[in-house]
Amino acid sequence: MFLKAFSTLFTFLVVGTLQAQTINGKITDQDLKPVPSVTVHLLNTNIYVATGPAGLFSINDSIPGNYLLQLSAVGYATMTKPINISKEANPPLEFRLQSTMKQLDAVMVTAEKKEELLQQVPSSITVLDAKEIQEFRLWDVKQLTAIVPNFYSGNSGDQRNVTSIRGIATTSYDPSVVTYVDGVNQFTLDTYISQLLDVERIEVLRGPQGTLYGRNAMGGVINIITRQPSNRTEGFAELNIGNYGQQRYSANVRFPLIKDKLFIGASGFYDKSNGYYTNEFNNTHFDKHEIFMGNYFLKYLLNPHWSSVINIKYQNNKNNGAFPLVNGVDEAFNNSYNVNQNAIGTMIDHTLDASFSIIHKGRGINFSSQLAWQHNYRYYNSPLDGDFSPVDAVTIINNYGKPWNDVKALTHEFRFSSPTNKSSVFNWTAGTYFFHQYQPNKQATHFGKDAGLLGVPDSNFSTINTTEARNSGFAIYAQANYHLTKKLALTAGIRYDYEHKNLNVLGEYQKDGQDPFTTLNDTAAAVNFSAVSPKLALQYSLSANSYIHISYTRGYRTGGLTQLSSDPSQPPLYPYKPEYSNNMELGIKNNFLQDKLQLNITAFLTYVNNAQVPTLILPDAITVTKNTGALNSKGVELEFAAKPVKGLQIDYNFGYTHAQYSSLKLASNGQTADLDGKKQIFTPAVTSLFAVQYSCMIIPEKHIMAIARGEWQYLGTQYFDLENTIRQSFYSLLNTRIGVSCKHVAVFFWARNISNKKYIEYAYDFGAVHLGNPETYGVTVRTTF
Repeated sequence: MFLKAFSTLFTFLVVGTLQAQTINGKITDQDLKPVPSVTVHLLNTNIYVATGPAGLFSINDSIPGNYLLQLSAVGYATMTKPINISKEANPPLEFRLQSTMKQLDAVMVTAEKKEELLQQVPSSITVLDAKEIQEFRLWDVKQLTAIVPNFYSGNSGDQRNVTSIRGIATTSYDPSVVTYVDGVNQFTLDTYISQLLDVERIEVLRGPQGTLYGRNAMGGVINIITRQPSNRTEGFAELNIGNYGQQRYSANVRFPLIKDKLFIGASGFYDKSNGYYTNEFNNTHFDKHEIFMGNYFLKYLLNPHWSSVINIKYQNNKNNGAFPLVNGVDEAFNNSYNVNQNAIGTMIDHTLDASFSIIHKGRGINFSSQLAWQHNYRYYNSPLDGDFSPVDAVTIINNYGKPWNDVKALTHEFRFSSPTNKSSVFNWTAGTYFFHQYQPNKQATHFGKDAGLLGVPDSNFSTINTTEARNSGFAIYAQANYHLTKKLALTAGIRYDYEHKNLNVLGEYQKDGQDPFTTLNDTAAAVNFSAVSPKLALQYSLSANSYIHISYTRGYRTGGLTQLSSDPSQPPLYPYKPEYSNNMELGIKNNFLQDKLQLNITAFLTYVNNAQVPTLILPDAITVTKNTGALNSKGVELEFAAKPVKGLQIDYNFGYTHAQYSSLKLASNGQTADLDGKKQIFTPAVTSLFAVQYSCMIIPEKHIMAIARGEWQYLGTQYFDLENTIRQSFYSLLNTRIGVSCKHVAVFFWARNISNKKYIEYAYDFGAVHLGNPETYGVTVRTTF
C-alpha cells in the first residue's frame, strides 16, 4: 500500500513538470534603452534568468498559469508584475524600469513561507534589502533597534542578544522572538548567530507568529535570508577600518560549476576590535575580540522544478572579557567604559549550523524538506569574574572539556503548498516540524579567599552544578488564504505543538585541592507541553495600492524545569508552564504617487497570561523561571518611505509601546513583592528612526555618484529590572555615512553615535550594568564584480 501511494505521488509530481512553455521579453529604461544584466525571476519557482546586452530574456520550461514576475537590476527600482503564461504561443513581454533614484522598490517577502509582495501580506512586517543593510551599516542583529518599530535588542558583551518586540521580551534561553536564518530556526541563545554576512534580505514580523513558526515566536520573527549562488558569476570584497582598533574584512564569491545545474557560493568575514572597555586592574583592553564567520552554499538544479541545497555556516568567536559589567548605574556613568576585575576569562565560542534542503516547485503541488543540525561549544579558558570587582570573591568556571557545554540541536521541517501557477483565489500551506535538543552543562561557582566580604561564611571552595537536558517535540500546521470577493480575502490557520522535556541535575561541593562530594544526588524530572496556535485575518483592498487588514493571532513560549542553584528557596526541577499571548491588530498599507511614497500604520493589543518571570540566582548566574504574572501591551506603529525628488530618500519609522504587568508577584527571601503595574523590561516606550539620504550623479558617463546620509534614532524610557529601579531615560543617537560609488567600487566614511551619548544597553536585575557603544567611526572600501 505504501509503495503504491508513493508511486502515485511521484507520478503526479513528475507529470506536473510537463507541458512547459517558453516566454520571451525585453527590458528597457525610461529612455527605451536596453538594460542588460537584469535578474528576471518567476516568484515561487526556481526559474531565474538574466537579460543580455540587448535587454532580451527568455524563460524556458515554464508551466502555464498565473505568476508574479520580479525584475531587479543595480541602479533600478525593483519591479514586480503579474503575468499569464498560456498553453498556446505567448506574445513577447516588454517592461520599463525606473531609476532607483526616482522610485521605491517593490519589496518581496517570504514571511508566510512563500514569495509575495510585502504590501499585500495581512501582517506587520519590516523588510531591509541588501542595499539598505549597507546604507544602515548593519553588522549585528541588535542594530535593528529602532529601525524596526517597537524593536529593541542588546547584550551584555557576549553577543547573545536579548530582543523585545512590542513589549514581548526574551528573558531566558528560550527566546520570545525567534530568529530564522535561511529557513533554519536558531533554536536557543546558545546556537544563535547574530552576525550578519552577505545578507540578501531581513524580514522582521511583528506580533505572535505561532501558526507558521510555532514555539517561541511570541513577540515575532526575525527572518534572515542570505545570498545564494546562481548562473551569474559575482562577488564582492570589503574592508572596514575604524577607531578602537576596528578591522573587518569580508568577501564573497558565487558562480556556476555547471551552468544551469550546479552552483557554489562562499562568503566569510574576519572581525577584530580592541573593545571599548579598559580593565583598571591591569590597565589592558578588556573586551577585545576576534570573530571569524563563514557561509557556504552548494546548490544543485535537477530541472526548473527540482533543486537541492547544502548550506554550512559557522562562527568562531574569541572574546577577552565577554562581560564588561560594573556594579551600579552611577559607577557605569561616572567611570564610563572602565571595569575593575581580577579574573579575566576569555570566552571561546564555536557555532556550527548545517542544513540540507530538497525543494520541488511544480504544476501539481510545491513541497520542501529541510533537515538542519546546530552545534555550539562555548567555554571560558580561565575563570570568569562573578563579582565584577578586584577582590577574590566569586569566579565562574565551565571549562570541563567536551562533552560538557556542548549544545546540539536537530530540526526538520516538511512543507507542502498549493502550486505556484494556479489562480490566487485560494492558496494554502501545510507542514510538519520536528526537533531534538541536547544540552549537557557543567559549571562551578568558586568562592575565593575574599568570599566573606559578600557574606559567605566559607571560602576557597566550589559548588558544582551539572545538568543534562533533553528536549524533543513535533508540530503540524496549516494556513490558507481565500478571496471571498475580488477585494476581500480571508486568511485562517492553525498549528498544534507538542513537546517533551527531561532534565537531570547533580550537585557537588569541592574544597580547593580536594575531591568533590555530592550534595544532591543525580535526580531527574520530565514534563510535557502542548499548544494550539490559531490565526484569523481579513484583508480588504481599498484600491490597487491600498490595503486594510484586521487579525487575531496566538503565540506561545515553551515551559520547562528550573535548574539547580545554590539557593535552597529555589528548588531544582520545579516545572513552569508555557506562556501564551493573544494579539489583535488593525493595519493599513498604502502606496502613493506611482510608488514614490509608502505609508503603513498599525495598532495592536496583546494580552499575555502565565507570564514567565525570570529571577537571577547569584552568585551562580543561573536564571530561575516561574509563572507569576499577566502582561498587557498596546501601541501603534508607523512606517513611512518617500522619494519626493530625484536622488532624495526619506524614511521615518515610529513605534509606541505601553507594556505593563497587570499582575506580578515576586517571592524573595520568604517575602512576596507586589509589582502590579510595573513596566516590562527591555522595552523602550518609544522607538523612532528618521533617515535622510541624498544621491547625486556627479559623472554620469562613468556612473560616479556622491551619497550623503544622516540618521537620528530616538529611544524612550525603559527599565532593566522588574521592580523598575534600573532605568534608562530617553536618549538620541546620531549616525552618518558619506561617500562616493561607481559601478564596481565604493568608498564611504561612517560614524555612529556622533554625540558620544552614554546610555545603558543592558543590565541585570541585581545591578550589573553594560553601556552601549561610544562614538565609533571608520572607512569602508567595497568592490564588486
